[in-house]
Amino acid sequence: MIEISVSGIKKSFEIGNNILDGITFQVESGERVGLLGRNGAGKSTLFKILTGELDADEGSVVVAKNSRIGLISQIPVYPEGFTVGDVLQTAFARHQKLAAEMERLAAAMAAGDTSEQTLRRYGELSAKFEGIGGYDTDTAVSKVANGLSIPPEMRAQLFDSLSGGEKTRVNLGRLILEDTDILLLDEPTNHLDLHAVEWLEDYVRRFKGTVVAISHDRYFLDRTITRVIEILDGKAEFYPGNYTFYAIEKERRYQERLKQYEKEQAKIKQLQEAADKLHLWAFMGADKLHKRAFSMERRIERIRQTEKPSKAKAMTQKFGEKEFLGDEVLHIKGLEKSFAERTLFHGLNLLVEGGERIALIGDNGTGKSTLLKILMGEEMPDEGGVRFGPTVRTAYLPQIIHFDNPHRSLVDTMLYAKRGMTTQTARDRLGAFNFRGEDVFKSVSVLSGGEQSRLRLCMLMDEEINLLVLDEPTNHLDIASREWIEEAVEAYEGALLFVSHDRYFINRFATRIWELENGVITDYPVPFARYREIKEREKALAAAQPKQEKKDGKPKPAPKGGRAQQNARKQLTICERDMEKLEAEIKAAEAEMEANACDYEKYSEAYARKESLDGKLLELMERWEKLAGEAEV
Repeated sequence: MIEISVSGIKKSFEIGNNILDGITFQVESGERVGLLGRNGAGKSTLFKILTGELDADEGSVVVAKNSRIGLISQIPVYPEGFTVGDVLQTAFARHQKLAAEMERLAAAMAAGDTSEQTLRRYGELSAKFEGIGGYDTDTAVSKVANGLSIPPEMRAQLFDSLSGGEKTRVNLGRLILEDTDILLLDEPTNHLDLHAVEWLEDYVRRFKGTVVAISHDRYFLDRTITRVIEILDGKAEFYPGNYTFYAIEKERRYQERLKQYEKEQAKIKQLQEAADKLHLWAFMGADKLHKRAFSMERRIERIRQTEKPSKAKAMTQKFGEKEFLGDEVLHIKGLEKSFAERTLFHGLNLLVEGGERIALIGDNGTGKSTLLKILMGEEMPDEGGVRFGPTVRTAYLPQIIHFDNPHRSLVDTMLYAKRGMTTQTARDRLGAFNFRGEDVFKSVSVLSGGEQSRLRLCMLMDEEINLLVLDEPTNHLDIASREWIEEAVEAYEGALLFVSHDRYFINRFATRIWELENGVITDYPVPFARYREIKEREKALAAAQPKQEKKDGKPKPAPKGGRAQQNARKQLTICERDMEKLEAEIKAAEAEMEANACDYEKYSEAYARKESLDGKLLELMERWEKLAGEAEV
């Protein structure tokens, strides 16, 4: 069954420039579709046309009869005084309408109305009310709110007092509770933390209706969609798979078109050269050859069918790097920060060494951005301090970009920031970040959040640094822009500290994870994939513990100690796993030594490797003893 049918839709906001230029596609019932395209391609405009918020200039949209559409990008205006809980309850308008009629009928029956019609109607309504979960709305609200990190205290807040990101989360919760038939998700993960994103992914996978999602979160797309519609130059291109399939297939199609174009150009060149020779010979006296030359030129015109395929330019700019001397990049000692009566973090003691790439993760509101601001001197701690190495030079990309004079043009902003830079150099640099032509004379104030991030990144590229600090660097960026940043970070060899909810970015770059939770940072000196494995094991152990208690018939004693001891126990688990890994590597080195006892060079290489591994194991054993004492094992 066709759920959505879009036929020949055209839409323009400037005369002669169609953002949607005859786009046509269909979405079947139950499909999971990813709507992709660069920023400004018209994705959100198409969503607004689907919901009736905008009218198309031409074409038609047909939605299946009785299908209800929900759009996450819309944040309705609620009556003054509405709390978050009130907003979530508006999802149950149908339930409330049925409940009101049931109450009216119940009152009539209590007053003596025993007619068959009244009794039958009450029975029908009661069955329908139960069927749509009318008696379980509080359970449904709690389940969705917990999944999207909307705690009870937040549900008591006024909706108007929330930030834009918090309003988006609440609206997403309301939309899910409405149980619509078609979910239109416009960048649903932008303001969600890792926990909420994973909960949403699971919900979308289990959702029985149809889903069309605009997203630049590549992990989210891979886990939720089964088909891609890409808006390219106002038209639709189709890919029957998830994001990974789309990325591979798009490159294959590009190479195929390029090959076809080059083949045609070679044929055209060959024919044109032959026609030119025939014309030349005709002028030398063989007049009849003109006719053959004209015939060849007509053949050339018939060949001109394939346009040269275009491809987004790869970013070639790199961060300027300053040589780092020493071991210590950053030392955090006894750091504490509170707002009002709420403690964000306390007793933070951490050391960053040269070349480390650290991801600072945690739920929204735990204080990650505040910690970065303290490190950059924008906030003052309540207790403790931060010490940088003597040769450390930092560059900082904040989550909310601020420019001293947002009314300046892009090119003037570059010139004022970089004394001695020429106008042409500024334009070349901006062009490398996809600010081309007349765009460079735009006022900074009219740029989108993603464009402002790109501009700030462009300005950072000139600075010689050895510590790069990024706060949500990929937020609001399309996939191409995310890949530009990733290429720059890939080429950068200094220390990196970043906050991100983009799992692709974290997985690609993090070699160490700082998890901020309950006011303390747990240090996982492992890549993101390994961190996820550790967390899954911890979750499995926590789930298994109640079963063990039930089997034994008595509860297990609660873990002793406070957060420090619990943190030490986590670190102890990581340390033990690393020791096991090193012991296995030492055994392999010993086996290699034995196998190459008669080959001096190979034996020496294996011996040197074993010596190095033995040293590392000794350090881990010393660390284990220290952690065991802290954990009171």
